[in-house]
Amino acid sequence: MSEDRQPGNAAAAARPAGKRQVTGVSTTSSAQIAAKKASAKSAGEDQVGGGVATFFPEVGSELKKVIWPTGKQMVTYTIVVFLFLILVTALVSGVDFLAGLGVEKILAG
Repeated sequence: MSEDRQPGNAAAAARPAGKRQVTGVSTTSSAQIAAKKASAKSAGEDQVGGGVATFFPEVGSELKKVIWPTGKQMVTYTIVVFLFLILVTALVSGVDFLAGLGVEKILAG
């Protein structure tokens, strides 16, 4: 077992749980978020992090944390979505057709 994966090692606890890890991306713990909220309240700020001015940089930092799918995964996911859409469309069309036949039979009979 490598030394960074041993139980009790602080470096192992800070690593993300995803399959791949992006180097150079800082993570924010819940304790850090709570401390930031507490300091914002004590400073009299209504919004954590400074409001609108920091929104886009925060969005950028959050997007850096995302584990993006590979090209092969995207093709697979796209095919699965299309097959699901075809199946649901066929199901809804079939129910609509059968309901139409039933209504015609009731009104004609």
